[in-house]
Amino acid sequence: MERNGVRLPDYSVLMSVYKGEKPEYLKECIDSMLGQTFLTNDFVLVCDGPLTDELDRVIGEYEEKYEFFRVLRLKENMGVGYCANEGLKKCRNEYIVKMDSDDIALPERCEYSMYLMAKHPGIDILGAYISEFDSDTNEEIAVRKTPSGNAAIRKYARRRNPFNNPTLVYKKSWVDKIGGYSTVRRCEDYDFVVRMLAAGAVGRNIPKVLVRYRVSGSNYDRRRNWANTKSFIAVRWKIHRSGFSGLWDFIVTTAAQLVMFVLPSSLTGRFYKKLLR
Repeated sequence: MERNGVRLPDYSVLMSVYKGEKPEYLKECIDSMLGQTFLTNDFVLVCDGPLTDELDRVIGEYEEKYEFFRVLRLKENMGVGYCANEGLKKCRNEYIVKMDSDDIALPERCEYSMYLMAKHPGIDILGAYISEFDSDTNEEIAVRKTPSGNAAIRKYARRRNPFNNPTLVYKKSWVDKIGGYSTVRRCEDYDFVVRMLAAGAVGRNIPKVLVRYRVSGSNYDRRRNWANTKSFIAVRWKIHRSGFSGLWDFIVTTAAQLVMFVLPSSLTGRFYKKLLR
């Protein structure tokens, strides 16, 4: 396929799912990726441990219908980073399009992303804006914007993830250079992009919404969970120790994370939207 005279490269979709996902969310997510204006020829879905019968039925329908829809089943729940590494081994293309199992890609997400990657071959990792929506009412909540250019992305990354993870596109060869995802159980996406940038990968964000991100009350509960809080602090300390960020960057972000943890549930969402964004 061509767009504005530029030949678009083939890409692999990489996604993982675990037993806690709702079947209707997974179906809506997969349908959004299979309804792209520029369709993939390689879709890799990693099942993170045994799934429910309902999820297996949804997945089975796509396996029967699409020859390029390939499923990798892990015997145990291993976490997102491990799933990504195993899935990447199966991906056939250089360009990898990541997708979360409960979000919704807009129809032109892949065409637009591949066009930018083909037009600017120096880009190694690409993201875009997301539109957050209420899972219960389908009401749009906010647009989460990210810095556009490589310099701004690198500066932003000293304190926070400069990419919206459900919009990521990257070159598989660069993942091989850094040894893949780490196996931390949380914050693996932030750790991953910082290691890419630290190794010299060039980043860019498209100033346009390409994915709708599902938000529910449980999102905020997870952010104020102590295990999640500890993981955020540990990953940021690791980034600081690597020399990528300064001590003040670590202190500021850790303080904000601890405030999130001690705030009452009724205030968590407001604090996240007003300050941490």
